[in-house]
Amino acid sequence: MNSATKIEAILYLKGKPLSIGEIADYAACDRATAEEGIIELIDEYAHRDSALEVVETPTGYSLQLRSDFHDLVQIMIPVELGVGALRSLAAIALNSPILQSDLINLRGSGAYQHVQELVELGFVRKRRDSDSRSYSLQVTSKFHQYFQIDQLPQQLALNLGRGEAEGEEALEARGEEK
Repeated sequence: MNSATKIEAILYLKGKPLSIGEIADYAACDRATAEEGIIELIDEYAHRDSALEVVETPTGYSLQLRSDFHDLVQIMIPVELGVGALRSLAAIALNSPILQSDLINLRGSGAYQHVQELVELGFVRKRRDSDSRSYSLQVTSKFHQYFQIDQLPQQLALNLGRGEAEGEEALEARGEEK
């Protein structure tokens, strides 16, 4: 097995950028051999019709998916969202657009972190609202694509709102507090 093949295996297995020193340590070779192997790999991948490439990043060399395939990554790899962030996303989706201040009143102060996470993931767009000091939040096309929702059922939102009002009226009719 030549050094380039071994380095390819190391980059694949580590799954993160590695410095020449780290590559040399893992490959049990000197730095010059590691550099030669990296140059050979970069050249091989540049001339291959491959979805992968070997690139130099600020933190080292990495075997990674070509940028042409980043849209595929967004579709194929599921996003990890906690229950709180999912609930905040649902509240934004059902009330889109909603003021961030209204979302905080509805969901609590933890929603600030949820909004930041949802904006970074591209599910929510955050814009300064012209009528208030808060931000206007709304779901993006990525939200609709990822969750495969063409449009949110407005009837559901209406029923939820009506259900709460009917529940309050029923309590009042019985003389109970909500």
